[in-house]
Amino acid sequence: MMTRFGILTALLTPFAADGSIDGNRLARHAAAVVDRGASGVTLFGTTGEGASIAAPEREAGIHALLETGLSGSQIVLGVYGSAVADAAAQIDEGLRAGITRFLVPPPCYFGNADEDGVFQWFAELLALCNSQAGIILYNIPQVTGVGISPSLTRRLKEAYPDQIIAIKDSSGDWTNAVRLLDSKLLPVLIGDERLLHKAIPLGCVGSIAGVANLYPERLCKIVDSATEDTMLSRTVDRIVAQPVIPTLKVLLANALHDPIWENLRAPLTQLSAEQKSQILALEGKGVAA
Repeated sequence: MMTRFGILTALLTPFAADGSIDGNRLARHAAAVVDRGASGVTLFGTTGEGASIAAPEREAGIHALLETGLSGSQIVLGVYGSAVADAAAQIDEGLRAGITRFLVPPPCYFGNADEDGVFQWFAELLALCNSQAGIILYNIPQVTGVGISPSLTRRLKEAYPDQIIAIKDSSGDWTNAVRLLDSKLLPVLIGDERLLHKAIPLGCVGSIAGVANLYPERLCKIVDSATEDTMLSRTVDRIVAQPVIPTLKVLLANALHDPIWENLRAPLTQLSAEQKSQILALEGKGVAA
């Protein structure tokens, strides 16, 4: 059981004007958040629009980070694909680059999949993968439409004790988080930054956090102190009241004075002028900072 995971930044992905991934900006940002205290980064997760990143682009993104001096041990790779073979191919690609930890949500096209079906999907995936791949289960049912229940977590951990290494609970459901933490079954990462201070005393080992694109040092302080950063919680409230990824990109673009960071991949769209002005006005008043 890992005792410390710390804060990994769920990296936003910068897109150039032509829609391609801007590898230089991606690498600089990854290096910067690590310099500011993050233990590492997660590449192509939800915050990074990972489901919109094509297979040929993933390798370039991985190598852009490695070329900054980050090691494979500092990178968690997001994996997306309802087809088992596609997910396995992404894991194999990461392993070839020296990455050994992978954030894997359940298959999300068939929203009515039951627990047995999701268990079988993970079983088939793990049968295809090299045993060196460490799987972090990714519970984010408000996005995928398919949850990873505590009972499914137990079944997977008991069946694959060496390959299932943690769970990231991004459900925002405190009751669910407590059940996972109380079970002591495997390390728990909390995705909702507002719950982190309560989860740390119960054994939470850290977080993969989107807000760490903006404030990694403040999140590290929460992990170290188990004390709420009330201003940061208010910031998260403001962010989740808007489309989350476009809002994070607006805030990062503003912080870096670099409007390229506002670019998104369809089907996501930019904030309206009114939404953008509201979030930046709040930041200027210290409400979102």
